[in-house]
Amino acid sequence: MENLKNVAPLTDFDWDAYENGSTETKEAKAELEKAYDTTLNKVNEHEVIEGTVISINKREVVVNIGYKSDGIIPISEFRYNPDLKVGDQVEVYVENQEDKKGQLVLSHKKARASKSWERINKALEDKEIIKGYIKCRTKGGMIVDVFGIEAFLPGSQIDVKPIRDYDIFVGKTMEFQVVKINQEYKNVVVSHKALIEAELEAQKQEIISKLQKGQVLEGTVKNITTYGVFIDLGGVDGLIHITDLSWGRVNDPHEIVQLDQKLNVVILDFDEEKKRIALGLKQLTPHPWDALDPNLKVGDKVKGKVVVMADYGAFVEIAPGVEGLIHVSEMSWSQHLRSAQDFLKVGDEVEAVILTLDRTDRKMSLGIKQLKEDPWKDIETKYPVGSQHTARVRNFTNFGVFVELEEGVDGLIHISDLSWTKKVKHPSEFTQIGAEIQVVVLEIDKENRRLSLGHKQLEENPWDVFATVFTEGSVHEGTIIELLDKGAVVQLEYGVEGFATPKHLVKEDGSHAVLNEKLPFKVIEFNKDSKRIILSHSRTFEDAQREARAEKKAAAKKSPKKDETPVIQNQAASTSLGDNDALAALKAKLEQGE
Repeated sequence: MENLKNVAPLTDFDWDAYENGSTETKEAKAELEKAYDTTLNKVNEHEVIEGTVISINKREVVVNIGYKSDGIIPISEFRYNPDLKVGDQVEVYVENQEDKKGQLVLSHKKARASKSWERINKALEDKEIIKGYIKCRTKGGMIVDVFGIEAFLPGSQIDVKPIRDYDIFVGKTMEFQVVKINQEYKNVVVSHKALIEAELEAQKQEIISKLQKGQVLEGTVKNITTYGVFIDLGGVDGLIHITDLSWGRVNDPHEIVQLDQKLNVVILDFDEEKKRIALGLKQLTPHPWDALDPNLKVGDKVKGKVVVMADYGAFVEIAPGVEGLIHVSEMSWSQHLRSAQDFLKVGDEVEAVILTLDRTDRKMSLGIKQLKEDPWKDIETKYPVGSQHTARVRNFTNFGVFVELEEGVDGLIHISDLSWTKKVKHPSEFTQIGAEIQVVVLEIDKENRRLSLGHKQLEENPWDVFATVFTEGSVHEGTIIELLDKGAVVQLEYGVEGFATPKHLVKEDGSHAVLNEKLPFKVIEFNKDSKRIILSHSRTFEDAQREARAEKKAAAKKSPKKDETPVIQNQAASTSLGDNDALAALKAKLEQGE
């Protein structure tokens, strides 16, 4: 027991550590801490350093920077790099060495942004290929995350071929090339198309160098326009013009092909310098004319569809690529000028007769009027001379009226055959276009397909009767209905018209007859053949005066008695000498009239 009293506790013993289960001394602990600190990186806040990815999950990425604790970064900051994996070296920005939870706070986004502008300018200078993440669509293109900067990707720079669906690119990581930077506004434009153009150009040159006319290649429909179809031949484009899509007429290329459709095409022509390639699709099938029924001949009936209309006719497709023309003159037996649109329209199904057939030149003419019987075939039977018919007025000329009895059968009524009595100056005075008129067939000209018709012949010739009424010397009452320089037209009874020259219009008092004046007229000439009656008003009183003078002269010639002779002679002389001025004037006027 005495020995125990002499033992004293250690002065440097760490009782606290002992209670916690540790038997290390303070010196040993200090040395251990010193050794531990030397193995860790010294990090400063707000600086960019490299770290190593040690784990990845759906929400975050754990990065070791050699510090006493690891940093956690949201995985959204690595969306631009879908290939990120454990062990990759990444740049991080130290935001805080230790937050409230003692956690190291890092940011990959800020690390990228700190050097992004420097990197983006270097990428433009070096024409470097960089990766970017397509964030969203925008007007005219897409927004791309490049080094943390939002760059613009124009729609035309996404690919060498037109893009129909922009949305399929959103969320993708692609390679780009910086093509333009606006330093003032910090705008960056990138292109994906530029990366593949150089490669495609080399492919195009190689493809074009191997092209041959007549060569058949497989291609894909890339674009459809109103004038043709663009075909991707595997790096080079060719055009099938709309006329080379089908042997038949094509109004819209969509009727023949669809986008992304694969098809065989034949090379028609190409230009190495301009890199233009003309392709054909219809040339891969036989020409429809070659497959046309060899037994088809002139006179056969065919059925088809009107595909094109023109004023002069209609093109009818009787088989794909085989067309015939129906000229407007072959649409109706009528000889009147008309437009083809009056008979047919596009889309009409028609039956026609083959008029001409040229297999060498691949031409065919058709007719539809031939399906009806030619109205002139039995014209003499249907419209014999002397037969009466109802016609429709089609047109006027100065010399007559053209009428139509039925479609294809026309006739002319000469102006002189309109009326027996009335002097018709123009047919419009007698009838009007579109009106019906009764006619008699006077003459048939089958060769020229014309009928001579008459209207007045429906009635008997009244001039046979007029010859007995309007005899020369007879006097009739008439009305002046028209005054001309050469004379006046006088309306007589029975609707007959006569004519009087100016000197025969002088009245007894010396004045001239006026329009609408009713006077007695003497017939001085009647011509039945020319239907002419010449009249005179003056002669109605002049003839009486002549007769009076003639009688007076006859009486004066008789011999007088001897004892009375001097007295009678004196009396006659006295009467003659004493005659007044009015009688002298009348005598002069009569002589002038004669």
